[in-house]
Amino acid sequence: MEEAEASPVSVLTAEKRSLPDEDPDHAAKRLRVEQEESFADMMKHGLSEADVGILKFISEHRGFSGVLKERYSDFVVHEINKDGKIVGLDDLSVPADAEVRARITHTYPFELDTLTEEQKQQLDELQLLKNKEGSVAIEVRDASGDQPSVTRLFLNETCVREKGSSERRERESAADVIACAAAPRKHSWPKNRGSFCHFVLYKENKDTMDAINLLSKFLRVRPNMFSYMGTKDKRAVTVQEIAVLKISAERLSHLNKCLMNLKLGNFSYKKQPLKLGELQGNHFTVTLFPGHVLFLDLQKCVRPGFLNCPKCPGFGCTAILQNNWKEVVDLILKPRPGAEKGYLVKCREEWARSQDPEAALKKLPVKRCVEGQLLRGLAKYGKNNIITAFGLIPRNNRLMYIHSYQSYVWNCMVSKRMEAFGLRAVEGDLVLRGSSAHVLSADEAEKHSVHDVVMPLPGFDVIYPTHSVGGGYRDMLSADDLDIDSMRHKVRDYSLAGAYRRILTRPSDVSWELIQYDDPRVPLVHTDVEKLENAPAPVYLKEGQYRALKMEFSLPSSTYATMAVREVLKMDTSIKNQTQLNSSWLN
Repeated sequence: MEEAEASPVSVLTAEKRSLPDEDPDHAAKRLRVEQEESFADMMKHGLSEADVGILKFISEHRGFSGVLKERYSDFVVHEINKDGKIVGLDDLSVPADAEVRARITHTYPFELDTLTEEQKQQLDELQLLKNKEGSVAIEVRDASGDQPSVTRLFLNETCVREKGSSERRERESAADVIACAAAPRKHSWPKNRGSFCHFVLYKENKDTMDAINLLSKFLRVRPNMFSYMGTKDKRAVTVQEIAVLKISAERLSHLNKCLMNLKLGNFSYKKQPLKLGELQGNHFTVTLFPGHVLFLDLQKCVRPGFLNCPKCPGFGCTAILQNNWKEVVDLILKPRPGAEKGYLVKCREEWARSQDPEAALKKLPVKRCVEGQLLRGLAKYGKNNIITAFGLIPRNNRLMYIHSYQSYVWNCMVSKRMEAFGLRAVEGDLVLRGSSAHVLSADEAEKHSVHDVVMPLPGFDVIYPTHSVGGGYRDMLSADDLDIDSMRHKVRDYSLAGAYRRILTRPSDVSWELIQYDDPRVPLVHTDVEKLENAPAPVYLKEGQYRALKMEFSLPSSTYATMAVREVLKMDTSIKNQTQLNSSWLN
């Protein structure tokens, strides 16, 4: 694998990948699918990057077409924790509890040699809650009567009780004595053990909240018992640190036997939970499948960085900010073009026809989606109390609508700023000094790089550039019937404080490799779980039928790898474009 300072590499043609011969049943199933509207056809109604305000590239190299996230294993993410260490899953063992282990070790008197090593191990396992029966029976034989008394003393010190009455033991001092060890209480928690069990969560094709909801279901605890430093996307293989309150490592480890596409390990006990935003960033391993021959200087691609556009997960709902709640309901529930499940289509059609929340709700077999939660609120509180009904949608989902609008405005304004002033700091730009923004004078601008420049997500607690782009913010919000000087909302949750975001980001720890292979079914990245299972690493060939470009790089938190890949490809990496490109390339 070459380093970022290496010479340019040639990205070769990647022929269409054909799958092995299918059996008749699979072929028939594929034919039925092809006769229906394809996912790519439905995604023609989706959002492109231009639709969410992402318009500019900053590097000067010639781009190339390439497929991103063809499979979720083509996109691997490892969290970088607050200490700057890349989080990895490399140990599935359960740590011995230091407090219990110390107590067991202390209670073995050096002169006691009456218990065998096997019996001592049984007691150890009981104290460490490894024995599921709840007790350990130890048979002691001695004819003198002295040994049972010594054994009774030892067992009492280790919270072990003898079975049988004292009178019987006196009568049978030369006979067998049975000792039964009582397990600690089920919900006891050692005083000197940290209250939070930290562990590494490895997941495939599942987002962080889905994974936590699944863990909470199996453990029978509330999801808010878990804490984490950041969420990870669904269509990827991701590794991150999670903490949970007073759930033992052993209980968590048992889940590895029953969960699919999830693996837990690297357990430890700590006194504090994790907090959102504590991570330093993420390390990415991305596999691209280029579509044509290109001589590419990857060093030149990454040197200037890329636009630090925030994620825009859906449509921005300005109706919330405008207090137009009937339009909010209409935007969420009305029929829409694009890829949706059949029951959602029927639900929307019923709402458009009858405006009856209960009738529309009956069309949904899954009531926990946003549409179902809103309809449930309307059925419960009535269509004249939409604010309360809307509140039944989880808070993060509700805030997503207004954060998407903030992101859309930021993207548009950054594209406008880059077009007007390019890759240099200018008078009127903003830079951070501590947690506050400062407007650059002409002299100060000469001492700063464009990488120091920040721009605001609109809100009541930010200032705006004093050059022409600052006026662009005001004009854009005015066009949406919003007052830039009055961003507070009568519902506190929807008041926008705003924030500052650097306009450019540079990746670090960049490396890449051009790989060739013959089998399209074999993953091209060796994951943490495959390493733990001693699975063989992917074998790359000198001459193969297929070719791919594998890149590795690290990014700060709240920075998105798809934007870095976009700058390398110099093409639209939206789901809409990638789905259509993938479909046309593989068919």
